Amino acid sequence: MGQKVHPHGFRLGISTDWKSRWYADKLYKDYIAEDVKIRKMMSKGLERAGIAKVDIERTRDRVRVDIHTARPGIVIGRKGAEADRIRGELEKLTGKQVQLNILEVKSPESDAQLVAQAVAEQLSSRVSFRRAMRKSMQSAMKNTLVRGIRVQVSGRLGGAEMSRTEFYREGRVPLHTLRANIEYGFFEARTTFGRIGVKVWIYKGDAVPGREAPQESAPPRGRRERSDRPERPRRGRSGSSGTTAGGTEAGRAAAAELASGESAPAENTAAATEAPVAAVETQQEG
Repeated sequence: MGQKVHPHGFRLGISTDWKSRWYADKLYKDYIAEDVKIRKMMSKGLERAGIAKVDIERTRDRVRVDIHTARPGIVIGRKGAEADRIRGELEKLTGKQVQLNILEVKSPESDAQLVAQAVAEQLSSRVSFRRAMRKSMQSAMKNTLVRGIRVQVSGRLGGAEMSRTEFYREGRVPLHTLRANIEYGFFEARTTFGRIGVKVWIYKGDAVPGREAPQESAPPRGRRERSDRPERPRRGRSGSSGTTAGGTEAGRAAAAELASGESAPAENTAAATEAPVAAVETQQEG
């Protein structure tokens, strides 16, 4: 089985931040259970609000809940009635004073969680999964911050008897790069023939720790100035050319001596080669 690490947890403290910010020693498990219940409450009653994420921050006697939503009007309600109801339920759940902040998501088409939710809603309304995936990818790539997107669906696609997984990708999505600013979203579509899981990865450039703006992309290779390249020490020829007689200093010296006209060694070698030939001829005559 494939074992994939969660993109958000993989980059915690490097290019992403914690969604829950508090410290607890003995009440750790209680706070964890409260966080899970808070997020379930936000996902159950506010499906149409388009909630991207919920940030929770705790102090000794107060809980701050930040709701990032694409439709803040639905969360606030008429004259703030819905926000008051949510605040009352949170205070009843936590037993502390709750500060509720409703923040608007400026570009929902480039938020991974909202894109996954939009694809899942189209699948629930019996839209073709390929059409829903491509449409969401095209709208996301129109944003200048988005440099790559990958959308994956798994389940009984098109009502097939056997479930399968299909994905489409456009642009770069470097999942193994820690400094990459990658948003991840997951949502389930409830259809008549079962659930279909939708996963979305969106790459928004490299996030340098300590800076909010993404780092500018490096220039492509081969287009740098000549002066920018560091000077490398010259190396001699390698391979078979360095092992030949003319490739080494001794070989070049010997070749120069032969070319200068010293024929004495050549005569001696000629005589040495003729002697064995004559001996062979006398043996044949005998």
